[in-house]
Amino acid sequence: MRWWHRSLNTGRPGGLEKGEHLGLWATNWPHWVELQFAAARVGVVLVTVNPAYRTHELAYVLKQSEAAALFLVDKFRTSDYFEMLKEAIPELADTVGGAVKSPAFPKLRQVVALTESAPEGIRDWQDFVRLGESISAETLEVRERELHADDAINVQYTSGTTGFPKGATLSHRNIVMNAFHVGDCQRLCARDRVCINVPFYHCFGCVLGTLACAVHGSAMIVPHESFRAEEGLLAIEQERCTSVYGVPTMFIALLDHPSRPTRDLTSLRTGIMAGSPCPIEIMRRVVADLGCREVTIAYGLTEASPVITQTRTDDPIELRVQTVGRPLPGVTVKLIDPVTKEAITDDRPGELCCQGHGVMLGYYNMPEQTARTIDAGGWLHSGDLASRTPDGYYRITGRLKDMVCRGGENIYPREIEEFLYTHPAVQDVAVVGVPDARFIEEVCAWIRLKPGKSATEEELRSYCKTNLAHFKVPRYIRMVDEFPQTVTGKIQKFKIREAMIEELKLESAAQREMA
Repeated sequence: MRWWHRSLNTGRPGGLEKGEHLGLWATNWPHWVELQFAAARVGVVLVTVNPAYRTHELAYVLKQSEAAALFLVDKFRTSDYFEMLKEAIPELADTVGGAVKSPAFPKLRQVVALTESAPEGIRDWQDFVRLGESISAETLEVRERELHADDAINVQYTSGTTGFPKGATLSHRNIVMNAFHVGDCQRLCARDRVCINVPFYHCFGCVLGTLACAVHGSAMIVPHESFRAEEGLLAIEQERCTSVYGVPTMFIALLDHPSRPTRDLTSLRTGIMAGSPCPIEIMRRVVADLGCREVTIAYGLTEASPVITQTRTDDPIELRVQTVGRPLPGVTVKLIDPVTKEAITDDRPGELCCQGHGVMLGYYNMPEQTARTIDAGGWLHSGDLASRTPDGYYRITGRLKDMVCRGGENIYPREIEEFLYTHPAVQDVAVVGVPDARFIEEVCAWIRLKPGKSATEEELRSYCKTNLAHFKVPRYIRMVDEFPQTVTGKIQKFKIREAMIEELKLESAAQREMA
């Protein structure tokens, strides 16, 4: 089928030129995958838009990315995408056939719905498909010959948990090489069937998911337009999935779902847990209770396309549950002292930096931010603290900006989180630093208990006192039912910090300036 390539192509009014940007604001619909490959084939840069974005966030991305077209779904949960779009672009009311003209978005020319019908001003999917009928195969072939592996083809916006999102610009080479090596680390082949629980808009979904499957000939199994544990388990059972993807919170939901013990999950062999730090106890349960005996851990960031290090299926279980593996082929990693910027030796924590085929071209239209992230030597600075074992495996110990500084002691939240996971009543935990007048910062832990289990704040604090240095014991412990999260399942620790500042009335301590 060539209609989707032709529909995007030039040679007609509104057609997209090589290098122009196409925004895609949608959950995991089949048309998402079609547009991903269609855009790549004609050199149109795909701009993935977070489905959780509201009106002002959508407007920011459309303008900052200079999108020439926007494709969107109609609704999801309580979000009405058509209504939000009308708020962002009032001119839609006077638009005919999706040909948009808006002073706020001068590059935007057309809006297309992924649905069979659409309100006035938005072109529906079938109308969009018909547009491709006027484009010849020869015109398409001319466009294809203009493409180069190092051309930009994807703009992935960072999650925006702090500040405005930045558009990491990735090339064909960036994402295809990453997809190949990540699939290779799982030993994917045409016999494999990958359960993709993660969202397509994120690198996890559209590089490690759709693209890795295409590169290795594996089947893409998409349980639902967004993650639901029950549908995920059902898909694994009915479709005989051999690989399953998820962030830690998704795996926790799969493990703890009431139907999990009754499901036949014996087809599972491998998979990827990534997207945020992976608790060791959860990783062990994935191997033991889900049967993913060859599951891998991947570590990376959007700016690295995204994977930097990954465990392999034949790594000893200790390495697969306690490290994030070793660098992908063609990727070089070093650790540097956060202050001196000098390279450091093994078993000391330092900032992880990388070079190689995964390093992004830069942040779109943000040269200063790009220069702060990629240094003159081409090293991408992750902002993550890590240590390296003598045999070349890496452990992520925290983030530079997440590090808690209490009374002169540097505390890495990951260490406390990993310890609290060993308590039999603890299901999930997030540790942050909150302002303190005396110690500058104090440790705070938000904890979600396992169903049917109980524990008091004082019991958990006593558990920590028995096993951790006194300055690592959380001063504040809160039992919660859920955590603030991004759509990909990353816990938004800045929101936990903000909530605690408000609850504890720590505004004055939070505003104190530091040297």
